[in-house]
Amino acid sequence: MNQAMRLFAGIVAIGAAVLFADASEAQKGGPLRAGAFAVDITPEKLPVIVSGGFLEKKSNKVHERLKARCLVLDSGGERVAIVVVDTLFMPRSLVDAAKATASKATGIKPERMMISATHTHSAPSVAGALGSGADEAYAKFLPGRIAKGVERAVANLAPARVGWGVACADKHTYCRRWIRRSDRMAGDPFGKRTVQAMMHPGYRNPDYIGPAGPVDTDLSLLSVQSLDGRPIALLANYSMHYFGAPAVSGDYFGRFAAEFARLAGAEGGDGPFVAMMSQGTSGDLHWMDYSRPRQKRDIAAYSRQLAKIAFDAYGKIEHRKSVSLVMAEKKLKLRRRTPDEARLAWAKAIIAKTGGRKPANRPEVYAHEQIFLRDDPAAELKLQVLRIGDLGIVAIPCEVFGITGLQIKAQSPLGTTFNIELANGAEGYIPPPAQFGLGGYTTWPARSAGLEVHAEPKIVEALLELLEEVSGKRRRAYSESVGPYAKAVLASKPLAYWRMGEFSGPRAVDASGSGNNGAFSGRMAYWLKGSQLSGPNKTNRAVQFAGGRLGAVVKELGDSYSVEMWFSNGMPPEARAVAGYLFSRGADRADGAPGDHLGIGGKHDAKAAGRLIFFNGNKLDDLLVGTAKLPLNTFNHVAIVRQGRRVDVYLNGNTTPEISGQAAPGCPASVKQLFIGGRNDNFANFEGKIDEVSVYNRPLKAGEIAEHYRAAGLRSAGPSGDDGKK
Repeated sequence: MNQAMRLFAGIVAIGAAVLFADASEAQKGGPLRAGAFAVDITPEKLPVIVSGGFLEKKSNKVHERLKARCLVLDSGGERVAIVVVDTLFMPRSLVDAAKATASKATGIKPERMMISATHTHSAPSVAGALGSGADEAYAKFLPGRIAKGVERAVANLAPARVGWGVACADKHTYCRRWIRRSDRMAGDPFGKRTVQAMMHPGYRNPDYIGPAGPVDTDLSLLSVQSLDGRPIALLANYSMHYFGAPAVSGDYFGRFAAEFARLAGAEGGDGPFVAMMSQGTSGDLHWMDYSRPRQKRDIAAYSRQLAKIAFDAYGKIEHRKSVSLVMAEKKLKLRRRTPDEARLAWAKAIIAKTGGRKPANRPEVYAHEQIFLRDDPAAELKLQVLRIGDLGIVAIPCEVFGITGLQIKAQSPLGTTFNIELANGAEGYIPPPAQFGLGGYTTWPARSAGLEVHAEPKIVEALLELLEEVSGKRRRAYSESVGPYAKAVLASKPLAYWRMGEFSGPRAVDASGSGNNGAFSGRMAYWLKGSQLSGPNKTNRAVQFAGGRLGAVVKELGDSYSVEMWFSNGMPPEARAVAGYLFSRGADRADGAPGDHLGIGGKHDAKAAGRLIFFNGNKLDDLLVGTAKLPLNTFNHVAIVRQGRRVDVYLNGNTTPEISGQAAPGCPASVKQLFIGGRNDNFANFEGKIDEVSVYNRPLKAGEIAEHYRAAGLRSAGPSGDDGKK
């Protein structure tokens, strides 16, 4: 190492030491004080413009009072404010104005204020989006009211103690973005057939395969009490978009606050006790469970149920009167997806026909949005992290998918972490990059979803860096739990073992230790619930294939080999010639698909429809067909064993092969390319979940395959909906 490099390394080491020393020093904390106040922000003049839909609407009635609920914490060395506002979202300019006014009145630094929107769709609009404009009078009214609430919370500061906890509320939020079958894709506002994933598919709609993402079911709580145990404030956080309520109202967020206050013996929530519900990472989540028939549910009962879950967990929280407060902020500049010349020409032609009136349909809405993006091609996001003891609170100015929030929680260096979205601004949806290939409303370029394709991973990285800064610890490295099934597979010494537990692509990690990593390509979604338990109370993860595939080169592979996996098929056999290919060995894009291919038959052959098939390419044209009809959306375990000309396929742990016969190898042993979820020529790629794929350079015995299946601990092959039911 030369002198310059040694000097640079020394500077880095000193910087890191200072960062972690500062964080360690801040951890000491001191006696805590807290104050809370809920200020009324109900519009004083009606009617008001109400946003939250594609087109503008107005309301001339107040159904429920709106509030900005404020909590101020002071540890002696640090003072912070947390504000949750009953509104759809707030532009950064409005939030910054509120912070400036509050700072002048209270002395709290603007960068020590975290102001977020509940995302009620029943409040006055304070910024234009899609077909709706801003209610300018209300937008001018709101910042001062927020500042007044912070000022009143500071006035209420008194000695306090805090505690936190997490409850499971898995029956109240579900993924609302589902993947369509590729033969049922829909059109977008730009006249293209691009939509393979869309919000609100309808209950048990056969056009859809399953959810496009996982669900964060945590109901996280921060409790603040006086030293004698009197409740001062409760900050709840839950990932559910909104329930649906007539304007003007605070939706379930306001009802939850009132109901929790009642349960805590402080009904009303405006005086000495303030309960507030902040928005989690719910960009693709909602209360409807589309895997089941429609169920009757009303907002009052829903709010009561959530409040009861929170109150039961609240009673178990341990409080402490001395904690550290550490807050950090970072600004991140990102590009917007601006229109090209062809898109601009399309937009201008549509706008010209409107004659200056408001948009009346989706193409008109998105035509106007292209002009906004052209005129504002970049954004600066304000990201924040607050640490309270060993609790981390992350603030993101976007609508965030559940998988993103779960990834931040999984990698956070703090013991408990929750995420507040639509905080300190509003920059629209940030789908993970893989979701853009599936299309749909949350990817259509507009102010509601206009940031660059790789905005999400950049934001996640920045937030994890902030969590490291405030905690003085490195982020956790995520890996799937090694349960009984994984242990059984690893004991059989596979050449490659792709567990399919990635948060994102393109890399598919080989868990065998052999370094045979694969690469995902094409349309798919990550981190869905998988096939079997990975240990006590833990569920492994799977990839939802939607026309993409996983490719790998396994150099050690010989002419005798085995491949096993779990799969759940979502494509009906009558939809296309072959329902889908699970596995393929053959040269990439080879004409005529020479190779070994395991799939599920379709309408090309009535005898093979819905059954496992083995095929060795168009030239050899050998077809072997199984006997069992495979139900849709149900996990099954399959293993294919190739030994010379003999092919055996085993299903769900049965020692009698589902397929057994002679078929010439479709490609020479020198071909080392494997594909999972697709054929080597990309024909009839699989649409459904695939999980726990292992490859062996030997023919597995029937008993060994059965042992692997039994290790999963399944009572039987079962439905594969993301909630485990269908």
